[in-house]
Amino acid sequence: MATTMDKSDLQRRMQGAIDALKHDLAGLRTGRASTALVDAVQVDVYGSHMPLNQVATVSVPEPRMLTVQVWDRSNVQSVEKAIRSAGLGLNPITDGQLVRLPIPDLTEERRKELAKLAGQYAEKAKIAVRNVRRDGMDQLKQDEKKHAISEDERKRLEVDVQKLTDDTIKDIDDLADSKEKEILGQ
Repeated sequence: MATTMDKSDLQRRMQGAIDALKHDLAGLRTGRASTALVDAVQVDVYGSHMPLNQVATVSVPEPRMLTVQVWDRSNVQSVEKAIRSAGLGLNPITDGQLVRLPIPDLTEERRKELAKLAGQYAEKAKIAVRNVRRDGMDQLKQDEKKHAISEDERKRLEVDVQKLTDDTIKDIDDLADSKEKEILGQ
């Protein structure tokens, strides 16, 4: 009755999909300032691409404003250019080594696009969870073929894997629904 399928490993991998979804959703703009908005911005400095948070300090001084304190004065132009070209709809205002990013109001059309994007992120996470479930089910079938577990034991464990999958997908749906409501202002 020694199974090689590790339930805690499946849980860890499914939790990884949820964590990735949370990170993706944090980067979606909701009209409120968040440092996560600029996490994906890559700045071309010192001959290579670096994340913004490795060349500057990003902070939220007020609800509709981000500030980027660039550490090296020679990188201010590169940071400003990277933010403009990141497709975030932000218009940087440079003041010495400080770059201000006022957060504009979202249009209804843009809100719908962002809500749709949140749904796409959730679907990507669900696919990752289903792939983990498939790996677990395949492992159980292999264990049964090797006579490591009985058919009854395999079926019982498959029910456990399916329950874990259903719970994780419900968590993903809840996260996506709450983000969509936040984006749409409901």
